[in-house]
Amino acid sequence: MESVSSTTSANQYGLQQLRQLQARRNAEQAEQVARSLKAQANEAQRAADLALEHARALAVQSDQAQAKAGQARRGLAAMRSAQQAVAQLSETADRVLAREEASASTAQNASAEAPSAGSAPPSADIAPLASGSAAVANSESPASGTIVDTNA
Repeated sequence: MESVSSTTSANQYGLQQLRQLQARRNAEQAEQVARSLKAQANEAQRAADLALEHARALAVQSDQAQAKAGQARRGLAAMRSAQQAVAQLSETADRVLAREEASASTAQNASAEAPSAGSAPPSADIAPLASGSAAVANSESPASGTIVDTNA
């Protein structure tokens, strides 16, 4: 019976050795998976750090772009205001020129209708006197003179 018992012992010892070998292999595989996962985690952390750095840079660029957009809007508003001022000034100048032209035209018409200072009165304004008397100018004749534009 000893042979059965020694065979059983040998089998148990062999099974124990196989179990230890299998446990060692499982532990090595688990360590290898752990190292691989750790490397992946490190790479993911580096990618996250880069993404965060990129996001910060984009935020700074966005702030700068918004500041430039605000400056552009203010510049556009100032340009529109200046254009309106120029348009109003142009309209005012056009009105002043139109008034000046109207005044000049009125002055020309008035001077063309009025006799000049050195001209003879019209013959209808001369009334004959009794026989052989000299002619005298009618007191109803328009006054002669020149019109002076005081607007200029």
